[in-house]
Amino acid sequence: MKTTDRVPKAERVAKAERVAKAERQDAILRAIEENHIDTQEQLAEALRQAGMQVTQATISRDIRELGLSKIALGNGNSRYATLVRTDDVEKNERLGRIFAESVLSVAQADNLIIIKTLSGSGSAAAELIDSLPWPEIVGTLAGDNTIFVAVQSREKVHAVIQRFQEMLRK
Repeated sequence: MKTTDRVPKAERVAKAERVAKAERQDAILRAIEENHIDTQEQLAEALRQAGMQVTQATISRDIRELGLSKIALGNGNSRYATLVRTDDVEKNERLGRIFAESVLSVAQADNLIIIKTLSGSGSAAAELIDSLPWPEIVGTLAGDNTIFVAVQSREKVHAVIQRFQEMLRK
């Protein structure tokens, strides 16, 4: 093989860096979905546990590129979460269909709404809820088939449940 037939070292390095970046950003998204992460230090530790060495500057850049934001949980705490962009209509429609097809029941417990879903659908349905511009929802917690939706007050729960039920009828 001639040396001109080989991929230049700079191209190989650039490709490896792109692959590493994609894997790192996928790991970041998994970490914030599976864990309560509210600081860049916690995110760095989660990546270290996944076998990735990162700097604070890299994490900061990844957070910005992924469009992550800190959301308030209503109890004085916060966590990193993904925000669905308003121009991501197709994704919202798909999540809406998943929500409508996977929700089995919606119930109230004080200022919480408990949503039961088909097994394995909790996270996808919760992602839609997290993307809703409903200020009375202060946070969600999703398991395999259950979502807890924290609402600002007991008085606002009924209205939120009605909106969920409207989404289920579509």
